[in-house]
This record gives sequence, C-alpha cells and structure tokens, in this order.
Amino acid sequence: MVLRPAANRIRIRIRIRIRIRIRIRIRIRIRIRPRPAGQMRSSPCPGHDHEEVTPMARQSAATTPYNTGMLGNDSPRERERLKSIQTSVDAFTTGVVDGLPIEASWNCLELGAGAGSIAYWLAGRCPDGRVVAVDLDTRHLDAGQAANLEIQEADITCEDYAPGSFDLIHARYLYCHLPARDATVERAARWLAPGGWLVIEEPYHLPAGTSPFPAVQRVLAAYQRMYREHGADMTWARSLPARLARSGLSEVSFTGNLGCMGGLDKDRWRPVIAQAAPALLAEGLVTEADLSEFSGLLDDPAFIDIPQVTVSAWGRRPSHLPDGSARAGRG
Repeated sequence: MVLRPAANRIRIRIRIRIRIRIRIRIRIRIRIRPRPAGQMRSSPCPGHDHEEVTPMARQSAATTPYNTGMLGNDSPRERERLKSIQTSVDAFTTGVVDGLPIEASWNCLELGAGAGSIAYWLAGRCPDGRVVAVDLDTRHLDAGQAANLEIQEADITCEDYAPGSFDLIHARYLYCHLPARDATVERAARWLAPGGWLVIEEPYHLPAGTSPFPAVQRVLAAYQRMYREHGADMTWARSLPARLARSGLSEVSFTGNLGCMGGLDKDRWRPVIAQAAPALLAEGLVTEADLSEFSGLLDDPAFIDIPQVTVSAWGRRPSHLPDGSARAGRG
C-alpha cells in the first residue's frame, strides 16, 4: 500500500446554507374612552402636562417669555395690567358674546383666562352649563367664583380637547402671542360642538410713528419692538375673519373697539408701560427721559391718543356635519 502525502491534494468544499425565517406578529388593541366636555388629551409636548387647579392645588406651567419677565405673571405689576384690560375691554367683549344666541346650558371654554373676568361672567351667563378657564399661569384665577367653573393650568399650544366639546370658545389678546397661531385657531374650531361659536379678540397696533406725540412714538415703538422680539404679531388681527372662514366656520362676522391712551381714568396704558419699563430700559430701547415725558402726557387731561384697535371676530361651526364627526365627549 502506497500512502500519498496528506498535503498532496486536499479539496475541501464546505457548503453552508442557513435559512432563517422570522415572523413577528404584533397585535395592538386601542380602546378609546369618551372624555367629559373640557377634558384634555394627553400632552404631546414634554413638560407641558396640564393640571386642573383648585384653591388647594396649583402646578406651575412651563417657563416661557409669557409667564416670566416683562410679559409674565411674575411681574409685580401684572395684576394691575390685567385689571386695566378688563376695565377697558370687558363691556365690549360681553356685548359681542351677548349678541350670539347664547343658552344657559352651554359648555364654554375661556382660553388665556387672565384674571378671570370673562370666565366668571360666562359662568353666570350659562348657569346650567360649565365653563372651563385655561391659562398658562392661573395664579390670578379663583375657582371658588362659581360652582360650574373649572380652572385648568396648561399650555394650549400643546394640549388638546375632544372634538365637539364646547358650545362657545372665547379668547382675548392670546393668539397674537402664539408661535403657531393659525394652526391653533383651526384646532379650536374642531373643539366646537355642531352649531357652536368661536370668538377671538386680538389687538391691531397702529404704527407708532403715526402718533401725533413724539414721546408716544418713541415709547410705543420700543414696546412694539419688544413684543416682536418675543414672537408676537400685533397686526395679525387683520387676518382673523379670513382665518375663521378657512377653518370651516360659517356666519363669520367682526367688529372693532378703539383703544384709548390717555384721557385720565379712561387710560389703560400706564400700567402696561410701567410693567415693560425695566426691560425697555435694560435693552436701551427707551431712556428715563422718554418715560418721564410719557408719564407727564398721561397726567395731562388734554392728552388722548389711539394706539390700537381691538378686532373681535366670530364664526359658527355648521350644525350638520359629515358622518363620523358627531359631537364627542359630551357626557
């Protein structure tokens, strides 16, 4: 027997066939439970959880330019500023809402409730319904004002309500400060019940340079610039009627209310500028001399100016909706 060297010819063929079959089946069951009118959906924004506020429990909302600093409730003059708005505009607002076919059983939503005067008025106007007052900071709101009043601390740009929850939604001096104001109007329109009304009131600032008073020109120009730098649009109100119509609302109408600067007890701008003054000075937008001259004008009985127009616009959600969009969350 002759042995050939093992290394002479070695052919090794290795065939490896691997077949892996993986089948994954995932079954997801989602149960949607109807929410009572006014209950929010889960927040899509981290850190923006809403809190129902009672006299015994409050939770601070997220920090934004509008709850801190010049424009926020941390300012010691904020309460005075809110009161000046109520004194000068509440009669106009309630007149607009009273012009609607409002019923005692309506569920109402007050967005950006501020110091609460309109929410309290609605609670009395709709005693058989419910009023939800929501704001980013609710320290100036009192849940004990009415048994049918609910206060929620939340950021409405992140929170949501069930479609068809409210017969009336009102907002004043809110949307001009929101970054996605147009989209937020469309969302609010969806929160309306069939036949419900959306009423939005926003300021339209006249150009500072058109004032006949040089001191007002300087101070108002600085004030408007500060708002723009915080993302506000003080001329957006002009688009309100068209925005409501494009959000699917009908019977759209609007009116206006001229703002008063000066006129002694008719003035509402002294607390507004007083609150803004430290920030305006720090940014070098005005001088102490500018503010002193402006204050002197407000003390003059003959001084009257028109710095803005409040535009109030409203529209109604059609009563007959396509199948599948019926009123939800009405308990």
